[in-house]
Amino acid sequence: MSRNLSRRDFMKYNATVALAGVCASPFLSRTSYGATVTPEFQTLEETRTFSMPPDFYYGWPTIAKRDNELIVVASGGREGHVCPFGRVDLFRSNDNGRTWTWPQTIYDSPIDDRDAGVCVTDKGTILVTTFTSLAYVGMLDEETKFRSEGKARLDIWSDGRYEKWMAVHRRLTDEQRQKEVGCWMLRSTDGGVTWSERYSTPFNSPHGPIQLSDGRQLYMGTELWTKEHRCGASISEDDGKTWRVAGIIPTRDGDSCSAYYELHAAEASDGTLVAHIRNGNPNNGDENLQTISKDGGETWSTPRAIGVWGIPSFLNRLQDGRLLMTYGYRRAPLGVQARVSDDCGETWSDPLVLYGDGISGDLGYPATVQLDDGSLFTIWYEKMQGTWFARLRCKRWKLVS
Repeated sequence: MSRNLSRRDFMKYNATVALAGVCASPFLSRTSYGATVTPEFQTLEETRTFSMPPDFYYGWPTIAKRDNELIVVASGGREGHVCPFGRVDLFRSNDNGRTWTWPQTIYDSPIDDRDAGVCVTDKGTILVTTFTSLAYVGMLDEETKFRSEGKARLDIWSDGRYEKWMAVHRRLTDEQRQKEVGCWMLRSTDGGVTWSERYSTPFNSPHGPIQLSDGRQLYMGTELWTKEHRCGASISEDDGKTWRVAGIIPTRDGDSCSAYYELHAAEASDGTLVAHIRNGNPNNGDENLQTISKDGGETWSTPRAIGVWGIPSFLNRLQDGRLLMTYGYRRAPLGVQARVSDDCGETWSDPLVLYGDGISGDLGYPATVQLDDGSLFTIWYEKMQGTWFARLRCKRWKLVS
């Protein structure tokens, strides 16, 4: 099944400077290693599953807060990590994540819709991002070849799965399928009751754009299916309606920019934009690289390693001014970790293990929101014991130091 196709293989298939300014908080202190001492955290609600229905695979979620409502989007309706059925589903909670609505499907193209991101702008507009993929075609073509040779792999394609995939695939011609491939955004100005038609964005990244303090929106990401495969920032100055390419991130010596992907950013308390990059290059492989911008996203520093293995990173600026990064961890203990910075990202604390009971590497892509009471609500996806399906999981916690 899709377990044979790694995330990095999937992406391939489809296609420093010191920080200036003072933004220290009293909460963390330096160690002799140049990192910040690990803060303590307290679990407020135990880890649980909230995605519905249970007979679908859900992956790569993002969470945002709109007034007193939490909104989660994810790629749902799936059979596995790669398949032709992905769509964008939206969940809502009006009680800080204790209960959730049945999912609302807000976008479902004829091919695979992946990596749903969400951002709520200062005006209350909801922006949702996704990208469409034909990665499943390679798996389908391979099985078609096996069947033509009388070697059907019944352990993988039993129960009519091959016929179902083919039926979906035949809805479009090759030319029509290629026209469906792209990086997309949807927009709602009425709280998600109605949605715009999809429109293109210059870049893609799993968790979508962020709101900046000056009223603009920032969307960090990479180009997909282009020769250049540039990595950088796009800016909207009209509440997410249109986007322009701003600063392109320079490439480290020895790196390929095509191995930079899955970015996310936050605006530090001194105005510095801090972005993390999933790095697929051999040097610091599967670590987060960090780049910063001092001019609102128009130029970016050369990425540097920050010594954090685990990907990808989701960044928040907390109410006390500190930065928080949460990221998936696909080594023992399999799960989700977090780190904190009290100096605008110049250094990061040792890891906090928020969750460490995963059973496989098919998990992660966490996203976090801070609630009004200061507690933190983190979501991620995770393949569960005894099933091929992944669920959406959540945990409420708080920093106590």
